[in-house]
Amino acid sequence: MRMPLRLLPALLFIPLATLRAGPLGEFETATDVGQISLAGTSTYDAASGQYRITGSGANIWAKEDGFHFLWKKLAGDLAFSFDATWAGAGKNAHRKVCAMVRAGLDADAPYVDVAVHGDGLIELQYRKVKGGETYGVRTPVSAPATVKLERDGDVFTLSVAKDGQTFEPVGAVSLALPDPIQVGLAVSAHDSTVRETAVISNVALKNRVARPTEKRVRETSLETLVVATGLRRLVHRERASFEAPNWSRDGQHLVINRSGGIYTIPVGGGEPQRLNTGKVDRNNNDHGLSFDGRWLAISSGGGTTGSQVYVVPATGGEPRLITPEGPSYWHGWSPDGTTLAYCARRNGNFDIYTMPVAGGTERRLTTAEGLDDGCEYTPDGTKIYFNSERTGVMQIWRMNPDGSAQEQVTTDPNYADWFAHPSPDGKWLVFLSFEKTVQGHPANQNVTLRLLPLAGGKPKVIATLFGGQGTINVPSWSPDSTQVAFVSYRHVLP
Repeated sequence: MRMPLRLLPALLFIPLATLRAGPLGEFETATDVGQISLAGTSTYDAASGQYRITGSGANIWAKEDGFHFLWKKLAGDLAFSFDATWAGAGKNAHRKVCAMVRAGLDADAPYVDVAVHGDGLIELQYRKVKGGETYGVRTPVSAPATVKLERDGDVFTLSVAKDGQTFEPVGAVSLALPDPIQVGLAVSAHDSTVRETAVISNVALKNRVARPTEKRVRETSLETLVVATGLRRLVHRERASFEAPNWSRDGQHLVINRSGGIYTIPVGGGEPQRLNTGKVDRNNNDHGLSFDGRWLAISSGGGTTGSQVYVVPATGGEPRLITPEGPSYWHGWSPDGTTLAYCARRNGNFDIYTMPVAGGTERRLTTAEGLDDGCEYTPDGTKIYFNSERTGVMQIWRMNPDGSAQEQVTTDPNYADWFAHPSPDGKWLVFLSFEKTVQGHPANQNVTLRLLPLAGGKPKVIATLFGGQGTINVPSWSPDSTQVAFVSYRHVLP
């Protein structure tokens, strides 16, 4: 059964309205922030539950902000949602009304907000450090819509609901803001010479502070993303760890690993069902289906050598060992189903190898010092894409199936790029990007999914999330090349 999207069970939240019901509703103080020449105002109508906030200011963006702010101090986790409309046509399409969490009232303070623009654009905005630049994550969903900003420890998540109830993810970022924080509603005219007024309704602000004995647990979300639009949909969420979705060749279900088992789950949502993998029950996140959908390659630990690669019928059964040596981690099937590509450590170095599915001698394709990983064939079988740290920062590379003609594909020094997956139609490459300072591919990181045209061009960000290890380690394109599946994380109070 699909799990609801609420942050925590309702009985664990303390609605702020029960703590204070005054002339400013949920909030305590109204003030202008930044360089403001036209003073703002805030009013609250208790009968309708509506806030009417008027603000001036040049913008909430870049290195400093100007806006009117209705706020209070809070500590701990929160869920903050609202609906908003504008009074009048407005002068600037990018006037903003925001649910904001801020580390102080300085114009250049670190913050996270969800901004609803005058033209309907909805965006997650954040400034990581005092005086730093502001970054944004846009959603393809336009207002009118209910927006929700959640804080779980250091992770801030934005979700949007067109019907006010079914919230779908937009993006997430990890940002440490010391308690107490300023939480409230902000309005900026995006023009310092005018005032703009937002009417805000259905405000819900829920808050919980962890008890001293409580420890956070990982919550994992399985999502799909429409590549052309960026629209994300939540398939399954639970307070447990699972990883690495593959998309079935008929487009009906996804394959994940959880607690050593392999599970299938309908794309439309539902309970994961364990797939029979016989005695091989220490499976990791390196698994995937053959191009014809008949076979599943799995990687499983055990013995003295660590992970080894097996093949099992896609419907389940007793696996057959392919790689006697370990550690070996599967990553790719050849389109004709005769060869497996995998990353393996031999003589202290990780390189790319291939081996016939029927068995035989493994063939080493890369010899560079350092880690080569994430090898995957293109649908026409002419190239293998992989990631390599041979230049000092992990980047995407490609080569011929025999290991010849190795060439670098991504070169952006601001990212460390991992796990490149060619689309089934051969037009696109999706891959996972970490911040350049991150070593390896750990979980619990600020990461992006980026998309690159295989015919040539520059990568673009299609998703921003809190994830990393297990997010998109293996092939996860839908068979029609329109969507990708991935997992994201946050750590919530029990």
